[in-house]
Amino acid sequence: MLAIISLYCKVKENLQALLPLDHKVFVILHSDSIDINFCQHLAMRLIKRLYVFILKSFLPLFAMTFFIVLFIVLMQFLWKHIDDLVGKGLPFSLIGELFFYAAVSMVPMALPLAILLASLMTYGNFGEKFELTAMKASGISLIHTMRPLIFLVILISVGAFFFQNNVLPQAQVKMWTLLFSMRQKSPEVEIPEGVFYDQIPGYNLLVQKKNMDTGMLYDVMIYDVTRGGDNTTILVADSAMMAFTGDMKYLYLHMYYGEQFENLREQKSLDKNVPFRRETFHDKQVLLPFDANFNRMDEQGIRSQYVGKNITELQHTIDSIGERIDSTGQIYAKELRKNAFPLLVDNRTGQPVFSDKVEERTPPPPTGRNKGKQIDKKIKEDKEKSEAEDSVKTYPPINLDSLIRSVPGSKRDDLFDRALQISRRHVNDYQFKSAMVTDDKFIMRRHEIELLKKYTLSVACIIFFFIGAPLGAIIRKGGLGTPLVISVLLFLFYYIIDNAGYKMARDGRWEVWIGIWLSTFILAPLGIYVTYQAMNDSAVFNADSYKNLLRKLLSIRDPRSVGRKEVIINEISVPEALRRLTQMKTRCRKLAWTLDNKPSFFQFWAGQNINSRLLHTGDSLDALIQYLTDCHNNDVVDKLSDFPWIYTDWILDPSQPEIVAKVLKWIFPVSYPLYLVSLHKRKKMAKSLETVAALCSELYSILNPSSNKN
Repeated sequence: MLAIISLYCKVKENLQALLPLDHKVFVILHSDSIDINFCQHLAMRLIKRLYVFILKSFLPLFAMTFFIVLFIVLMQFLWKHIDDLVGKGLPFSLIGELFFYAAVSMVPMALPLAILLASLMTYGNFGEKFELTAMKASGISLIHTMRPLIFLVILISVGAFFFQNNVLPQAQVKMWTLLFSMRQKSPEVEIPEGVFYDQIPGYNLLVQKKNMDTGMLYDVMIYDVTRGGDNTTILVADSAMMAFTGDMKYLYLHMYYGEQFENLREQKSLDKNVPFRRETFHDKQVLLPFDANFNRMDEQGIRSQYVGKNITELQHTIDSIGERIDSTGQIYAKELRKNAFPLLVDNRTGQPVFSDKVEERTPPPPTGRNKGKQIDKKIKEDKEKSEAEDSVKTYPPINLDSLIRSVPGSKRDDLFDRALQISRRHVNDYQFKSAMVTDDKFIMRRHEIELLKKYTLSVACIIFFFIGAPLGAIIRKGGLGTPLVISVLLFLFYYIIDNAGYKMARDGRWEVWIGIWLSTFILAPLGIYVTYQAMNDSAVFNADSYKNLLRKLLSIRDPRSVGRKEVIINEISVPEALRRLTQMKTRCRKLAWTLDNKPSFFQFWAGQNINSRLLHTGDSLDALIQYLTDCHNNDVVDKLSDFPWIYTDWILDPSQPEIVAKVLKWIFPVSYPLYLVSLHKRKKMAKSLETVAALCSELYSILNPSSNKN
């Protein structure tokens, strides 16, 4: 910060534009020495202005992205429920009320995405305009610039928690009440021409032609199927006028010149001739029951569901259902033990004895004045228990096969039928009880899910900020392009994981807390990693680094490039160069021969010290090439670029580390494919070594032409 102040002191003509200071400050800055206290005060003012600048940059983007995302999810809600709204004559005020409550209910989905997108755009703009570079150059770290937004996001998260607990349940109750009421409302009557209209319950209308100016209907046919298809009443008229009654509960039809057909009694399936009545009319009035009013449902039904409860109510319901499940399970278990075949009979009463007593908890050892009373009570209970055991006798095991064979054949089938009926009755009873307990567990899981979701929204907001802000600082791209693409991809990843965890928790396949917190467990390490990389100026999204890593994994290297030197100070010694070339050729051919000899599977994992030999050969080759660059013969220097690279690779000799090699050796689905890949790479490296040996022979011939004559 002192460096910034000294820089401001040097650029005095621009200081007032950068920071509005009074005349006293300028007098101090124009002096040769600066007070340390003043520097600290000036630094604090700069930091405060920096915080204000960051907040002013973030808040408009956050508001814009929040309303854009909210509009998008609201449109998704509209398309999902469009069939429940269209064609029912609902007033715009009612649809607007539904959209308002739906928008409030969609805040938990829009808020994390808005924070992610806004933080990405904010720090992307800072990086693109080099403002983030200026902050770091002045000694302000990335986490320091994030402080005001961290505080703001924490406030938003706390507000989101109270919103989830207090506001969202009421909004969801009103939204679902309105939506269910709209679903039950009858559609607006819009009878088409030449097509049967079946939106009036119990009736089918056919109109061949309509007069749009007068509203007159021509060639009208009405099928009344309220009493069933076999007892249909048919009305046919040349024309009719249609209207609603004043209370909007009946559809009024004034029909002209027609006939009516109806059965005088209900027709049964065995009836061949049923008397009917035929009526001819010139003027007839018909009322069809059709409630066109909008009847709002009672909110209490939705309020008692999990969507309409806060944390206290959810916890109370979970405890109540859990207690009911436990007590129901104990009752069912007791009944199951009572229905089992008795093996003990009381001699005094002759009644069977069932082992349905729950083992009592052992009381603590007696102390103090109650010690004598508790000992006497214990002696009395042991005496009663021994007397009860003496009065119980056991029966030997019964041979069911012999018992069944003793029954006469005529009664044996009846015995089996009765046993089968009893078994089926017990199975149905147990299935019903199991379904009751399963429903209670499902309801309890839904309440637990809703309880945990009160907390996950706040945590998701914080995590998405710590993902978005560092990513924006790394990619250094502002606007809506790249940040929008990254935000959508990250949010889709979050939504898929969150939805999968929710379904697993809802169906009882996972624990509820695991399913609901699954997305947090996965995204939190990502936020920590990205923040760490951004603070250390790591090039996470640098394409060149990934290309180089891929080339290294695939053993792809650029060709060797050796240029000619314009000035050579130390000329090479030809005998020394020939000696080195001979040694390199011999070493490469020996190593190539070793690589060409395919080792067995166990020899491969035992190790052949290949990588150390390749490392030594590669270093010697680089030293030889560096030595030969001082040669005046241009043919020699030009040949040096043809030498391939000699490199080490773990797959060529995976015996190190030894513990990993021993483990992998016995995992055949992994070790054998690695063995095959290694054979291919060994062959490729052997060809490179043979190429080096051949080039060494060519250079030897160039440096020593007499060897060709010999």
